[in-house]
Amino acid sequence: MMAYWGEIAALLTALFWTVTSMAFESAGKKVGSLAVNLIRLVIAFFIYSIYTQISRGMWFPFDATTYQWGWLALSGLVGFVIGDLLLFQAFVVVGARISMLIMAMTPPFTAFISYFILGEVLSPMNWVGMIITLLGISMVILKRENSALNGGEKIRKRLTSAYSVPGILLALGGALGQATGLVLSKKGMGDYDAFAASQIRVMTGIVGFAILLVFMKRYHRVWAALKNISAMKRISLGSFFGPFLGVSFSLIAVQNTKAGIAATIMSIVPVLIIPPAIIIFKEKVNWKEVVGAVITVLGVAIFFV
Repeated sequence: MMAYWGEIAALLTALFWTVTSMAFESAGKKVGSLAVNLIRLVIAFFIYSIYTQISRGMWFPFDATTYQWGWLALSGLVGFVIGDLLLFQAFVVVGARISMLIMAMTPPFTAFISYFILGEVLSPMNWVGMIITLLGISMVILKRENSALNGGEKIRKRLTSAYSVPGILLALGGALGQATGLVLSKKGMGDYDAFAASQIRVMTGIVGFAILLVFMKRYHRVWAALKNISAMKRISLGSFFGPFLGVSFSLIAVQNTKAGIAATIMSIVPVLIIPPAIIIFKEKVNWKEVVGAVITVLGVAIFFV
């Protein structure tokens, strides 16, 4: 069992991200994605401080080296500020279910980036698994549409997007940001404590979003969000399962297995999120979307063959 500790941590990460994506989608539609991003990181920082004080005897990562601070801070900037900003806006535009499905693009992005930065090489079966995962995603987001030619005499079928193109691009940007953040985290973390490493990333994210809010003159939205009790409940729930548990377990995963494998297992959220999407948000899910999500998970399962 411990031989697969990295894979198990990645699976738990997927469960945590299922909860947090639903919570943040709901909160983002109420108070905006920028406010949600900053508040959830501040909450997560205090959770980390309490946990690391208990587990390590220090509330702040005083023992991190300059090397670790540099790479983990860069990881937080890329993964949290850039990647999550795009992802959270995708939640608002196309919803958490489709956004997290597109986020399954993270594995090939991660594998490609880790090849150049970490020198990690995936096996042929790993690549087969990722190709199947991508086929599952394509099945959901693409559709065939009839178009008339020559005054309607001929009908031609063409592939189009079944969902908002800007929303899909936002989610793709989120996937690229998360993939880069994962690889940078692994490079900077080494054997350092995953929770303390996550705390460094969170602090960088707080600074980045604070600067962004001031620059865009949207800081008033933070105060409005803090007064919205319903939104704050969702942000608090998402903060515990996302920036705290989810991010920390994702780092545990990349510490104990290849970054590309960890990212692929984390991408099963699209299947995990279907039941709550139907029950909580009353979304209508057709058979093609269910089959596409299942194919995505089958692609993940190949990593264990």
